[in-house]
Amino acid sequence: MTEDLRVRLLIVDDEESIRRLCVTVGEALGFACAEAENGEAALLLLEDLPVHMILTDMVMPKMSGIEFLERVKKAHPRTEVAVMTGHGSVETAVQAMKLGAYDYISKPFSPLEELRLFLRRMAEKVKLVEENQFLRERMEAETNLHGIVGASPKIQDVLRMISRLKDTRTPVLITGESGTGKELVARAIHFRGSMANSPFVAVDCGALVPTLIESELFGYEKGAFTGALRSRHGLFQAANGGTIFLDEIGELPLEMQAKLLRVLQEKEVRPVGSNYSVKVNVRVIAATNRDLEAEYQKGTFRKDLYFRLNVVTVHLPSLRDRRSDIPLLVNWFLDQSDTSSSLQVTHAAMKCLLHYDWPGNVRELENCMERAIALGDHKMIDVADLPPNVSAAPTAGDGGKITSGTPGLSTTDLEDIERATIERVFEQVNGDKVLAGRMLGISRATLYRKLKRYNIGGRHEVSHTLQ
Repeated sequence: MTEDLRVRLLIVDDEESIRRLCVTVGEALGFACAEAENGEAALLLLEDLPVHMILTDMVMPKMSGIEFLERVKKAHPRTEVAVMTGHGSVETAVQAMKLGAYDYISKPFSPLEELRLFLRRMAEKVKLVEENQFLRERMEAETNLHGIVGASPKIQDVLRMISRLKDTRTPVLITGESGTGKELVARAIHFRGSMANSPFVAVDCGALVPTLIESELFGYEKGAFTGALRSRHGLFQAANGGTIFLDEIGELPLEMQAKLLRVLQEKEVRPVGSNYSVKVNVRVIAATNRDLEAEYQKGTFRKDLYFRLNVVTVHLPSLRDRRSDIPLLVNWFLDQSDTSSSLQVTHAAMKCLLHYDWPGNVRELENCMERAIALGDHKMIDVADLPPNVSAAPTAGDGGKITSGTPGLSTTDLEDIERATIERVFEQVNGDKVLAGRMLGISRATLYRKLKRYNIGGRHEVSHTLQ
């Protein structure tokens, strides 16, 4: 990953000769360089152009280097800031380092090699931090299967689709109600495949300001419109070589749908105000909670764009259509909380959770569990800890059966639902406890406890493992 990272460096100094010298050295090292003549101009630039490194003078008009440093570290804590000091002002440099500066270098640079080595060391730290951050995110995603939890046949079908699509560049359309986890699936397709080291850019099309959609997606040239003080890459260029996830694609206006179709066909974007196009190599994953087929029949979504996006469809079932996964998801959310792993859910509370219809799907269940954990006694979650609409959900009587979304299950005993699900997963993975825990979305300790409780996999083997 770090080999492909082009470090962005900002030089802040009121002396043009110093700025030009630093830019020359930085560009020779392969950095993308920008410059500003004072702190105010630099902060304005940073609003549109995030950088990895800043080299700033300490004595400047309008804003001191110390004040500039403090404001940068507050707004952009991961940006490395180094300071230039003149006249051997070590005291000011030490103050800057206490406020989070990377290091300091004295002016004039003598010899010039000193500046080159200084910037190269600084860039090596930036790349190391970026790499560590990426590896942490990837490891967490790999360990947790991206938060996609479930053993029901429908969710297992989704996991199989992810495995088939992870190494392709085929456009994918993910459908399903709000809260079913469409972005989780998009991230799983990206991070579990050969493009995992490439960019993943998520775009909520419904949140984009209509008048700015084109410039956000495709970028713009300096002077393209009022306020365009500098050229800026769009999100498609940011995703070049990787994946762009267009969430709520059905919210795009028809005019933008036509321009998006051209991008998919020509594999290039034209920034606003530009006379030329820029080639992009991007896999597109789109998602919607709408029926796009019905939308194009009504004329609110382009038919040609629909068929271009709908090469492969992954449909996420609603939570009410896979109720047998609810106990697994509940255990998942408990394991992810900061509470003790001994926290349990009463049978009465679980019965309410199983019978509620979950219009907000997994997202609503997650919010419900956060509330229950916060309000509970950190030992047991009961009906009173659930939101009123969930605790008041109509439940089957003593002779009732829980069958919706649970093929092959017909029982009034909640333990039987959990036991049957764990047995099915344990059989699928041939007794691999690590893989079973990942598929079920529960920690190893929770899995061992339940294997022992239900005598799955052999009582002696499980008891021995727990010792």
